[in-house]
Amino acid sequence: MSSDRFSHHSDSPSSPARHAFAVSPSDSVSLSPLPKALFVGGAGTITLRTIDSPADVTLEVQAGQILPLRALYVRANGTAASGLVALA
Repeated sequence: MSSDRFSHHSDSPSSPARHAFAVSPSDSVSLSPLPKALFVGGAGTITLRTIDSPADVTLEVQAGQILPLRALYVRANGTAASGLVALA
């Protein structure tokens, strides 16, 4: 087991992710834990709502793109991009 030389540093939205998990788009289930960013495996569209937004937004994304936003929801309706990974 390797030791974390940075474990004594506090976590922040701008520090590297400590947890990654696959995103299953859903029209009703929020992402938990709230991610710092999203990684896009396959190009397409993503419909999401960020933590402080009053409405959803749809984005055209490219494979390999990292979206530096805190998405509360990634909606199934309107999301065609694949291989989505939340970075928390």
